[in-house]
Amino acid sequence: MLSLRDLACIVGVGETGYCRAPGSGVSELELMLAASLAAIADAGLSPRDVDGVMAPIWGGSAEDFAANLGIENLRFAAQVNMGGASSVVSLQGAAMAVAHGVASHVLVPTGWNGYSGRRVRGDLTQLAAEMAKFESSMGSAIRDYYIPFGSCSPAQWYTLIARRHMHEFGTSPEALGAIAVACRKHAQLNGRAVMRGRPMSLEDYLASPWICEPYRLLDCCLETDGAAAVVVTSAVRAIRLDKHRPVYISGVAEGHPYPADDFLNRTDLLTIGLTDAAPRAYDMAGLGPEDADFAEIYDCFTFEALHQLEEAGFCRRGEGESFVRGGAIELGGRLPINTHGGLLSQAHVVGMNHVVEAVRQLRGEAGRAQVDGARVGIVTGWGDFGDGGLAVLRR
Repeated sequence: MLSLRDLACIVGVGETGYCRAPGSGVSELELMLAASLAAIADAGLSPRDVDGVMAPIWGGSAEDFAANLGIENLRFAAQVNMGGASSVVSLQGAAMAVAHGVASHVLVPTGWNGYSGRRVRGDLTQLAAEMAKFESSMGSAIRDYYIPFGSCSPAQWYTLIARRHMHEFGTSPEALGAIAVACRKHAQLNGRAVMRGRPMSLEDYLASPWICEPYRLLDCCLETDGAAAVVVTSAVRAIRLDKHRPVYISGVAEGHPYPADDFLNRTDLLTIGLTDAAPRAYDMAGLGPEDADFAEIYDCFTFEALHQLEEAGFCRRGEGESFVRGGAIELGGRLPINTHGGLLSQAHVVGMNHVVEAVRQLRGEAGRAQVDGARVGIVTGWGDFGDGGLAVLRR
C-alpha cells in the first residue's frame, strides 16, 4: 500500500464556542457550518475552493455542506462511522483524496448538540430508547444482551475494561484522578474551555460521586454543544498557501477490535482498535511515540485515556499508572496530554477539538498552553466499543 507520509497537510482549523445550555436553538448543522467557515477562512481559502467533504457521523450530509457553503464543484464525499474515532480516521480519507488527486481541498467537520440534544441522561427507559437508535451502527449485541440487562450507557460499558485492567495490574483510582486533574489544569489556560475557572485537586476528584464504579463523576467527559472543523489539502498545494505553517499528516491508521460490538466475547478485553492502528501509523510516519512532544488522547473517560496511552505505545501495558502520576502528563512533564483540557474539561466535540489543538500546538499558536518547541504531536480517537484511530502530525 502506498504510504501517505507527508503527502497531505492540515491547512485550516475552526471552532465554535462550546457551551452547556438547554435549548440554544442552533442546530448541529448550523454549528458545523460556522466551524467550517472558520476553518476555510483560516486556510486562506473560500468555500468555492473546497471540492471534498468528509461528512460527519450525524447532523448533515456532504450535500448539506455543499449547498449551504456554496461548494459548487463537490468531487469527493465520504463518511467514517467510528463514533469518537471518526474525526481522526476521517483525516485518513481526506489525505488519500488529496494525495491522489481525487480532490484539492477537503473539509472535515464534526459537531453536535451533546448537551441540549443528544444527552446520555434521563431514566432507564428513556436512556434505553436513545441507545437503541444507534443499534444499526453499534450492533445487535447491545440491543439483545446489554440494554435488556440495564447496561445502557458508555459509562457502564467501558467500566468492564477498566475493571479488567485494575484486576490484572492493580491500577488505582489515583491514576485515573491524575488524568482528570491534568486535563482540568490545562483547561484553565484555554479561553474556550467550559471548565475554565473551575480548578480541581486530586482530593476533589476522589470526593466526587460514583457514576458506575470505578467511574466517578469527574472521570466522565463533558456533555457540550459545539463544533470544530479542519481543511486538508495536498502538501504541494499547502506550500502555496502562506497564511499559516502547514501541518503534515505523517502517519494515520484505523483499527477495529473483534467482535466489534461486544466486549465480553473477546479473547483479550484490553486489545482494542488502537492496538493495531498505532504501529501502522508509526510505520507510515517513520516516527514513534518516543518522538512526540505532546499527545491529544481521546478522553471520553479517564481510564480510556490511560488505556490508549498504553496501547499507543507510550508505555507498556500495565505501566499506565506510573506513566501518568507525578505531573508527567501535565505541561512541563514528560508527555503533556490534552493541552486544551480535552473532552473532560474543554468540551466534547467527538474528538475534532483534539485535532484542532494539535494543529495549533504545531503552529506555535496554543498561547499559555504552548509546548515549547513542539514539532511532533499524536492524536488518538476512540469510538463505539473500542474502534480506534491514530494520527501522527508534524510541523
